[in-house]
Amino acid sequence: MTMQVSKTIGTSDKIALDAPIFDPVAFRLSDEQAGIIARAREIGQSVFAGRAATYDREAVFPTENYRDLHRVGLLGIAVPKKHGGLGANYQTYALAAAEIGRYCGATALTWNMHVCSTLWSGPLADDLDMDIETRAEHERRRAVHYKRIVEDGAIYSQPFSEGGAAAAGGVAFGTEARPVEGGWIVNGKKIFASLSGHADYYGVLCTEIEEGEKASRRNTLYLAISAKSPGVSVVGDWDPLGMRGTVSRTLLFKDVFVPEDSALMPRGVYFQAAMRWPHMFLTLSPTYMGLAQAAYDFTVRYLRGEVPGMPPVKRRMYPTKQIAVAQMQIKLEQIKSIWFQAVTEARSNPSKEQVLRAYAAQYSVMEGANELATLAIRTCGGQAMLRSLPLERIYRDSRCGSLMLPWTAELCLDRIGREALYEAGETDD
Repeated sequence: MTMQVSKTIGTSDKIALDAPIFDPVAFRLSDEQAGIIARAREIGQSVFAGRAATYDREAVFPTENYRDLHRVGLLGIAVPKKHGGLGANYQTYALAAAEIGRYCGATALTWNMHVCSTLWSGPLADDLDMDIETRAEHERRRAVHYKRIVEDGAIYSQPFSEGGAAAAGGVAFGTEARPVEGGWIVNGKKIFASLSGHADYYGVLCTEIEEGEKASRRNTLYLAISAKSPGVSVVGDWDPLGMRGTVSRTLLFKDVFVPEDSALMPRGVYFQAAMRWPHMFLTLSPTYMGLAQAAYDFTVRYLRGEVPGMPPVKRRMYPTKQIAVAQMQIKLEQIKSIWFQAVTEARSNPSKEQVLRAYAAQYSVMEGANELATLAIRTCGGQAMLRSLPLERIYRDSRCGSLMLPWTAELCLDRIGREALYEAGETDD
């Protein structure tokens, strides 16, 4: 199946587009969903794919891609329509992000950090409990953030990790917000902070602490801190194995004043979301779903002699290659099936079965993407590992997924095993 690139993407020459990862008919997507996802696929294949190697090689942020995301409306994909966005729900965003990840992992992963600021404060927050006054105040505040994104192309990030157990939900965040007149004073540090030095606003998870109080996860705040605020700094180098274009350096906050209107969620709502909307932590996975597809796509093209820039040498006639492709196809379909089911089930108060499936989907995608890339390398052979081709980048990028908090591969296994064997409140005492 091929499609023609829409002129709205801004390409000068029409190219044959790849088939979607999730066929709209087979997966029962609406026409509106299919259109948004196709927009992501078009710009990913026709624009982002050609830039990905440079961002990776130089470990620089994909600034040009963000300008294009704004131009085609995808910077506001999860912003409600009444605020000028596309109004995409969780499932639609996840499928669109997978298409971006298929062509540039770093762009998809950082785009997730941006989109979550609108996804969490938008459709996810709408699904949670707030009194009338709190909801009205939240609506007023989020409109300010949405306007910046839709009209000005403002980029939001979501620094999470601090080097301890907070990002995994074990303890309160070490970054603290002390209430003052008109807002808060924030002090703390975030490591592996994607978009550091390139976001306009950092969506920081921090702990509100009154004088004499102890830190509590219940008092987590989600604040949008302007990158231009006095006391905000970016430090450290960035030269990792993969996802090099994410530029995930360290953020420091030293006596940073944050006004009340910068809250992306009202008091108590983030903790409520973490307890009742666990799929909010599954949003890193679409990038790796796209990378899994990319590893398979490359292998098929390589064996068919259809990789641009390489001689049209076919290798598809060998039984060993055919068997390997069959194994990859089976693995890919297994990953797609469980992952699609999990992102479709995303909602507040999911069942125990749905939560376990979400963990299993996260594990399957994060580990499976690299397993597919590994098999692609073995099947395609040495020439496919040239840096002029995307496979070695897909391999390196896909290896990073299982390490990412809050749901690392290890944590997923731990939670699946424990929660499958114990009901809430059960012990062996």
